[in-house]
Amino acid sequence: MVPVFLLPEQIAREDGQGAVVALDASQGKTVLLTLGINRIVEQESLDVSIAGSSDGEHWQTLVTFPQKFYNGTYSLVLPLEKHPEVRQLRAQWKMGRWGRGDQKPLFSFYLFAEESKAALAGVV
Repeated sequence: MVPVFLLPEQIAREDGQGAVVALDASQGKTVLLTLGINRIVEQESLDVSIAGSSDGEHWQTLVTFPQKFYNGTYSLVLPLEKHPEVRQLRAQWKMGRWGRGDQKPLFSFYLFAEESKAALAGVV
């Protein structure tokens, strides 16, 4: 897989999903996902998951990052060898906000995907 942004850096205030990304040569391989959160307000949560599809119509959740509350960079491995039929990926996110003040969440984040170097080296 050519390193690709599943979600380019963006500012979001509501739940959503990214564009569909074709796996091409990375189909059936291990992919390293990197979630970067650059801006978050206190008393907010962000849930990010990756869905896969073989036909672009029927989607299944493949992996979900643990719920996030803080700025940072977080990595997660997506073992696509367990889902050899998956040809496309799509990121989706849900936001939560509680407490006082504006009840609309605000996040700046991105999601990057690349073929796992550990898998390339035969370490996984």
